[in-house]
Amino acid sequence: MAGITNTYDPTTTAQALAEAFTSGRQTILTRQTTQASATEKGLSTLGTALNTFQSSLANLTGLNKTISANSAVFSDTGIASATASATAAAGTYSFFVEQVASAHKVSYGGMTDFAGGGSLTLGAGTNSFNIDLSAKATWTTRDLAAAINGATGNTSVSAAVVTTGSTSELVLTSKTTGLANKITVSSTGADAGLTAKLGAAPTELAQALDAVVRVGSSTGTAITQPSNTFNVIDGVTMTVSKAQTAGSAPVTLTVASDASKTSANAQAFVDAYNKLKSAIDGLVSPGDPESGGAAGAFAGDSGVRALRDRLVNLLRNTGATTLANFGITANRQGTLSLDSTRLTKALAADPTGLDTLIGSSAATAPSGIAGQLDSYLKLWTNSANGQIGTRKDAVSKLQDELADRQTALDKQYDGAYARYLKQFTQLQSVQSNMSYNTSLFDALFSSSKD
Repeated sequence: MAGITNTYDPTTTAQALAEAFTSGRQTILTRQTTQASATEKGLSTLGTALNTFQSSLANLTGLNKTISANSAVFSDTGIASATASATAAAGTYSFFVEQVASAHKVSYGGMTDFAGGGSLTLGAGTNSFNIDLSAKATWTTRDLAAAINGATGNTSVSAAVVTTGSTSELVLTSKTTGLANKITVSSTGADAGLTAKLGAAPTELAQALDAVVRVGSSTGTAITQPSNTFNVIDGVTMTVSKAQTAGSAPVTLTVASDASKTSANAQAFVDAYNKLKSAIDGLVSPGDPESGGAAGAFAGDSGVRALRDRLVNLLRNTGATTLANFGITANRQGTLSLDSTRLTKALAADPTGLDTLIGSSAATAPSGIAGQLDSYLKLWTNSANGQIGTRKDAVSKLQDELADRQTALDKQYDGAYARYLKQFTQLQSVQSNMSYNTSLFDALFSSSKD
């Protein structure tokens, strides 16, 4: 009688059967999990792209900002400098800088260590603050300077120490320029030596001065203020840095349109839009099976495709004046390009046309293309009810459900494996016994024949 041979391993057989039992559902679950992860990543990529574009749009067309730019240039930049907003009127202006504003600076010499007790009151202008000298038994000049700089409520005075042999100088500087911001120091119940030093007349290292600028010439109307920065021309900020000598010719300020900066702003708008569109194109790409190119996370998502198409349509304004009139054109796919030469010529003929067309993305008064773009994108990026957040919540919920389903399927696999392993281990044992008995019978019958 031929022996019964065991030709399988119970563990391997149990694994194979358990996998076969769950493979169909595992294949579906794996595909769904992979797709959910790709969607989550795609939403993050889309959200970042949209937010980045909106930030760029705000920098170019936000509150008090326009694509068109102006320049403001002084004839002598060593005397003064200036900047101009897009609303500044072109023109030429003359000023004579009679005096620049300066901060008050004083020095108290011969300072030595002093006993604690009492208090100091310091300040400049309308700000004053106190130093409690009873906090330490003995004070050095450096301790005092540190206490001044770290004092609560000190917004007006900075302190420094200059060492001169065995003594020190306490140097106080007003943090604000102008005649009204002179430094004041007084003491109450303080060490007699300290009081004597502070009570003596300090050495004035720099006067507290207002800036004085005259309109037109050295004899023109004087404009006096504590700061060296003036806003006396609408849309222009000018800063004086050096006083002119008596008899000098006034400096000339020229405000004019800045074609180079305007072109740079227009290019920045084009680049920001193209970067956004490129990101969305990648997300909705159907892929290319022939070259092995993978499809985008939203290849079959009509909502994201509608987002892309809406952005393209907003840029392709069909009114009497379009972006193409100012050298900004779109190809068949909607990608923008800028012709700077055409832009400069168009602005020469219509200086405000581009800003009127592109408009503003400011929340207070959105207008034009920028306003429409920002308003539409907020439907996606709004933190309360935007599409990005809503979709992320849905994907997160789906991923939790898939994780629960995977846990349940793993338990089913483990149960099937344990069941099959027990069955085939028992079968292996039965077969082993049968094989033994068969061998025993063969041996017995073979002996009886001899």
